[in-house]
This record gives sequence, structure tokens and C-alpha cells, in this order.
Amino acid sequence: MKRIALLSLWIAVTCFSVVAQKPDMDARKLQMALYAVTNLYVDPTDEGKLVEDAIVGMLEKLDPHSTYTDPEETKEMTEPLEGNFDGIGIQFNVLTDTVYVIQVIPGGPSEKVGLVAGDRIVQVNDTVIAGVKMKTTDIMKRLRGPKGSEVRVKVKRNGESELLDFTIVRGKIPVHSIDAVYMADKSIGYIKLNRFAASSTDEFKEALKTLDKKGMKKLILDLQGNGGGYLNVAIELADEFLARGKQIVYTQGSKQKRQDAISTAQGSFEDGELVILVDESSASASEILSGAVQDWDRGVIVGRRTFGKGLVQRPLPLPDGSMIRLTVARYYTPTGRCIQKPYEKGKGEDYAHDLIDRYNRGELMSADSIHFPDSMKYSTLANGRTVYGGGGIMPDVFIPMDTTRYSDYHRDIVAKGLVNRVAMNYLDRHREELGKTYKKPQVYKEKFVVTDEIMNELKKMAEDAKITFKEEEYNRSLPLIQLQIKALIARDLYDMTEYFYIINDVNDSYQEALRILNDEERYHKIVGVKQ
Repeated sequence: MKRIALLSLWIAVTCFSVVAQKPDMDARKLQMALYAVTNLYVDPTDEGKLVEDAIVGMLEKLDPHSTYTDPEETKEMTEPLEGNFDGIGIQFNVLTDTVYVIQVIPGGPSEKVGLVAGDRIVQVNDTVIAGVKMKTTDIMKRLRGPKGSEVRVKVKRNGESELLDFTIVRGKIPVHSIDAVYMADKSIGYIKLNRFAASSTDEFKEALKTLDKKGMKKLILDLQGNGGGYLNVAIELADEFLARGKQIVYTQGSKQKRQDAISTAQGSFEDGELVILVDESSASASEILSGAVQDWDRGVIVGRRTFGKGLVQRPLPLPDGSMIRLTVARYYTPTGRCIQKPYEKGKGEDYAHDLIDRYNRGELMSADSIHFPDSMKYSTLANGRTVYGGGGIMPDVFIPMDTTRYSDYHRDIVAKGLVNRVAMNYLDRHREELGKTYKKPQVYKEKFVVTDEIMNELKKMAEDAKITFKEEEYNRSLPLIQLQIKALIARDLYDMTEYFYIINDVNDSYQEALRILNDEERYHKIVGVKQ
């Protein structure tokens, strides 16, 4: 009774205070509700969970990009962008419940003790991880740990009858944001950027230096599938392409004054011809960079309309390591285009289905299916070309999604990991032979052939996995499957660059970029230069 009386008094006083201090009413209301539930509810409650649910519930009523992450999720989200984490320094795949080492990071802890690509990790400390259907996230938790700590692994190596024991001292492992750097021909360089991370600007400059030494005059920057990252990094990379004094992007919100980002005189690729590749998964920072390049007629955008994420999130760290990422402003390109696609507050599920809706409307297959109202017309700042707002960046040259190579059979064998597995199996058996025969990736690309033997092994794997063989679908997808196998073997034999070096043969946007950059008249026509 005494507790209830005190609670009643507290509520009465609080209510009086709320009336007296109107601005605090809603916050106090929330506090009262939490106090009442935790102190009066019939069953025991988890106060922390209640608070988390309340935060999530509030954010769900706002825009699709205001989010809450718990401490573990926050750590997992920030690590790739911060550019490093503590671990043992390997890239791995989980195939048939087995951890296969794909690549050992040079100079990392695993290389120092003698782990090599192709090793299978059977046990981590006292836990068997092979053949137990362990989640990839759980495997990573066991391999990662504080710098300086030890982890013991047992490894099965091809040609060895006994398991090999290694004790690895964890260290700081760099996370690279550039997947591939190579010369597409004698004058055209290619860079594949997977995210806008803390290290991206330095990585990009280093990549440019590498390509410059090889005679690069023109550049393809591949942002396909790049979901974004840090705003400041997008600004820094745009600055590499733009002359001094050019607006790159501006942000503005109801409670945030307009903030402008202007290019400096420090760009390292301000003059060479430039093509940027984008698709429906290119978002946020990718759109800022693409929008700035397009608005200043600095280069050609090739691909499909980008995602349309133009909301600025401010990270708000909470005391327990969790984080709220709250939308505080919108991004605008130099011409004033809002990058954000339309959405309704509180309808995050509809927003998440947007890409499916685009596919169903035919937007990914035909530019004619994409309609922009005249009110969304803008003129580029250098040459006066027409571009459109309304969400995302519409490319200068549209490339439809090619569905002719794909089939249900191909989808099923990829989903089961069989294409990856057959490539790894083949490399496992022939690694030494392949290394001696194809010392240079170029020779491998020109001469290596995916044999009938490999394809028969794949078909047998598919049969064992209860995937029905469909001859017409198999024949339709055969060239693509063979190229994927070839690219995956190259990745594990050399590195990720060689994967893209090969797989880009079926990347229609990439091939179109090559045609544009090899036709100077066409390039200038697209960017609006008067001939």
C-alpha cells in the first residue's frame, strides 16, 4: 500500500510538473509509462528490453533510415567502415559445413604462422566447427578477438594425413574498400570500390598512382552494389575529380542549416575522361559522388537508376555501446536535386520493396519504363544537359539488366553454393599445377578453360543436392556458369582483382564503358561538349 501511495503521489506531482512545463510533457509521459510498467506490471519485466522496444517503435514511425542498433550490431556495422578490426587475417568461405581459407592476408597473423589458401579450419580452441552447421557469424566471433590474444586452430591441409596445429596471435587486420585495380586496356584504368570507408581516400589515391605508372589516361570507377558509407569520404573522392571551387553536395534539414561542401585544388584526376558505373544498389555516398560528377558534366554515368538514399543520418552513441542513427537532413546535388526517393513515414516495409516494384514495372529492363515529371527537370552546370531529380541518379547511358543468361537451374546451384564449391574443389586438387602453368593472370584468362570434367562434377553435386537437371536452362546458363567458375578459381589462385578482371567480360555496363571511352566523339557528345 505504501508503495502504491508513493507512486500515486509521484504521478500527481509529475502531472502537475508536466502542465507547468509543457515542453517536457512528452518526455515525462514516456518516463511515467516506463515507471508504471516496470513497477506495477503483473509479471516480471526486462526494463532494458522495454526501453529498446520503445526506441525502435519511435524510429519506425519516422523515415526508413532512422535506426537503432544494439551494442553488438553497432560494432559489426562500424568495423567495416572504420577500416580495421582485430582478428587472425584470413578470408574464408563456409562450404558443406567446412571453413575453407580463401586468402591469407599478406603480413597478417595467419600468414606469419604458416596458414595457406585451401586450408580447412576444423577446430577453434576447444570447439569443433567443421560439420556442425555453425553460423558464419559464430565462426567469426571465435576467430576474432582483442589484439595480442591467442587462438588455437586445427587445420586439415590437402596432402597431409594429420591435422596441423597452429597458435595464432591476433592482430589489427585492415579492411580494404577497393576490390580491384587493373588496366582494362593500354589507356583505361579500372577501380572497383565496395564502400566509402575511413581508408577509402588513401586507397583510391594509391590505386591511381598504380594505374598512372601503367599509362592510365582514362578511368572506369565501378560503384555497382556500393551501398555508401561516410559522407566526408564521398566528398573527398568527388574532390579528386573536380576542379577547385565546385560545389559537391549540400545538406539541409528543418533543424539543420544548409551546409555546403566545395571542392579544393587537390584533385588527382581532374582532367582524364571518366565513366562511373552504377546500379539499383548504388546508394548514399555513391549517389553523392555520381551526382556531383554528372551535375558538373565531369564524366559519364553508366548503368541503372541508383537506389535513392538521400537522407543524412547522425550517429548518436548511447552509454551501453548501442547507437541511434537519426536522420537530420537531406542530401542535394549541386543542381539542387534531392537524392532521396519518395517514402511514407511509418511504411518501411513498402519502402523495402521498392526495388522489387521497380523490377515488376520493368524499370530495370527498359529506360522507357522510368517516368520523370517536368517539375523534376534540372540543367547541368557546365554544359546545360537535362538531368532529373525525384530520387536516385538516372544514368546518362542506361544499361538494362540482362536476364537472358540466367535460369532457375543457375539460381539454384548458386544458392546452394555449388559453383563456389566446385571451383574450390578444382583448385584444391590442382593449385600447384595451376600456379606453375599460369604464373601471370593474363595468361590464365587467355588460356584456362573450364573443362567438361569440372561441369560434370558440378552436375553431380546438383543432383546430390536434389536440384532437378533442366537441359535447356543448363545450356542457356552454361557460358555464365563457366565464366563464374573461372573467375572464382582466379580469385583464390591470385586475388580479388583477378576475379573482376575475368567476370567483367559479362558485365554489360563495364563493356559499354569501354566502348564509350574508346570513342572520344561519343564521350564528348554524352557530356554535352560542343564539337
